[in-house]
Amino acid sequence: MTNHLFSLIRSRQPDPSRLFAELPDGRRYDYGEMERRSAQYANALVQLGVMPGDRVALQVEKSLEAVFAYLGTVRAGAVFLPLNTAYTPSEIDYFLSDAEPAVFVCDPAQEAALAPIAKARGVGQLLTLDAAGAGTLRAAADAQRTSFEDVARGPDDLAALLYTSGTTGRSKGAMLSHDNLASNAQVLAEYWRFTPDDVLIHALPIFHTHGLFVAINATLLAGSSMIFLPKFDADLVLTLMGRASVLMGVPTFYTRLLKHPGLTPEAAKAMRLFISGSAPLLAETHREWRARTAHAILERYGMTETGMNTSNPYEGERIAGTVGFPLPGVELRVVDPENGRELIHGAIGMIEVKGPNVFKGYWRMPEKTAAEFHDGWFVTGDLGLIDTRGYVQIVGRGKDLVITGGFNVYPKEIETEIDAIDGVIESAVIGVPHADFGEGVTAVVVARQGMGLTEAQVLGALEGRLARFKCPKRVVFLDDLPRNTMGKVQKNLLREQFKGLYGG
Repeated sequence: MTNHLFSLIRSRQPDPSRLFAELPDGRRYDYGEMERRSAQYANALVQLGVMPGDRVALQVEKSLEAVFAYLGTVRAGAVFLPLNTAYTPSEIDYFLSDAEPAVFVCDPAQEAALAPIAKARGVGQLLTLDAAGAGTLRAAADAQRTSFEDVARGPDDLAALLYTSGTTGRSKGAMLSHDNLASNAQVLAEYWRFTPDDVLIHALPIFHTHGLFVAINATLLAGSSMIFLPKFDADLVLTLMGRASVLMGVPTFYTRLLKHPGLTPEAAKAMRLFISGSAPLLAETHREWRARTAHAILERYGMTETGMNTSNPYEGERIAGTVGFPLPGVELRVVDPENGRELIHGAIGMIEVKGPNVFKGYWRMPEKTAAEFHDGWFVTGDLGLIDTRGYVQIVGRGKDLVITGGFNVYPKEIETEIDAIDGVIESAVIGVPHADFGEGVTAVVVARQGMGLTEAQVLGALEGRLARFKCPKRVVFLDDLPRNTMGKVQKNLLREQFKGLYGG
């Protein structure tokens, strides 16, 4: 038996002297160095007592050494657990208690605060790694041999444990197998036409599916290169476009670049592909990007539990407001959430998916796992539809559905209308407790400065465009919508903020 994921990566490697990653300071790492450095990390983990199936948890700033640690974990047969750098010590306490990692790696600046927690939770080894890629984990790896006999792991063995964002209730650990990661990356590399000549601008965090498994694994399986940035910087990204070919980003990347005077067709002419995900892309952003760059952003749809499920086509029309078609090997259907019956095209319901990308279940939560699968299909929790052309549209999360006076209201429909109003930057529609209607449809709007947009103007613009029960009962204004680190609007925070709006 081979190490399923890393054996596939190795089989796709170009000449070892080909560039794997370049850092902003000019340091360059070829594929041979990737192989050697990941071997050193694998050796270090084994020497630290890590056994096949053990969890290796990292809460560290983005660095290429953290990528080598991920690959070394896979090669050692262990399970990689990346943790959001924004998590507090109390949140880390939960993850260490739940996942029981053999090794926990943190930033040196957090070691004093996290060491007692790690000790109390029985973590065998606590090591450090900073944003520059230095620390006790790096030192342990540097002392090791540059070759390693990969631990045998099959397609169904776990490669990673990723916790959901936990906006409601406790976070759940999604168990991702070697084949979950390998199959999805392989499909994406082929569907998006990655080749060894591609250069990806990597400006995403690496504690999340998007930056770690989509961007890096697809790069590895295509033998491509990446320019590895510590964070998104519009000035730097624009400078790099002249010698890169692909950018993967969240909608915020594109809205910030659109504000930059340097964004022109000339600046983007060397680029092959712009991809957006992790949060919905506004149709206005899609249209404005095409007008400014002559490129159509490719939007796709995925989840922590599944990797990528759908994508707008590489060749063919990329339609704003849609996430395209199911990827090869992935099945997708829309069902009535009440009875599970498949719905006709155009009808809104619960999205369910099936395929080799779908995770093995929630860590130590068999009842929750069973509840989230329906006849072998994973119930995503996302509401959507398949239009007559076969394009998938996401309407919103099931928990964001507003039920007012007995009627179901889908926030996306109303948000689309509000976003089209002159003077509106973006909006979020939520349900707020209401004595008469159960929930009152409420619009939270971010308006352009100086426009003087009022609640009455927004409501007036919606008259005749929406059924009366769908129209917001109130419109409130904020300077910005609250978002998580991947750019998703946190509607749970908005519901909490405005829960007393109707006197409830």
